[in-house]
Amino acid sequence: MYKFSSSGWEWKSSVQSKVEVVALPLQSEPDSDIQELTERANKITPDIDSNNITKTSSEQQLENLLSNLLKYGVLIASAVVLLGGILYLIRHGAEPAEYQFFRGTPSEFRSTTGVVEAVFSGSSRGIIQLGLLLLIATPIVRVIVSLLTFVHQRNWIYIIVNLFVLAALTYSLIGVYY
Repeated sequence: MYKFSSSGWEWKSSVQSKVEVVALPLQSEPDSDIQELTERANKITPDIDSNNITKTSSEQQLENLLSNLLKYGVLIASAVVLLGGILYLIRHGAEPAEYQFFRGTPSEFRSTTGVVEAVFSGSSRGIIQLGLLLLIATPIVRVIVSLLTFVHQRNWIYIIVNLFVLAALTYSLIGVYY
């Protein structure tokens, strides 16, 4: 029930409840079966930590290869974009921005061969585009390397998963043109 008082709305219950709390002590007996199983498990595998799963050397090598591939791929791509950005600002940094008309990406930067030709001609925008292409290519190369590794190991489940991922990446890149 609600009642209005000088301080505002108050809630007052007309139902009174009686609650009794009963505490019962529990006697704990050690469960011998669980202790026996724990002792057997510790005798069989004393060196394995239950929270840490060890990896084989080939799994560790693959993990290191893929992490270094991603790390250095992103660093190289970022360095190329930074170099292109610095060169672009040196050449065009003092020019006023013209926002009256929208100018899309020039046709020379819409293909990989056009970007490479622009880089060889000394275009700073071409260098930026090359860095972006390297950034996009980094995870694709990672998927290809892991696919080749799983083919070498004959791990069919991971081969199928990597083929699906590679197909999705390829479709997302090529599907734009069709």
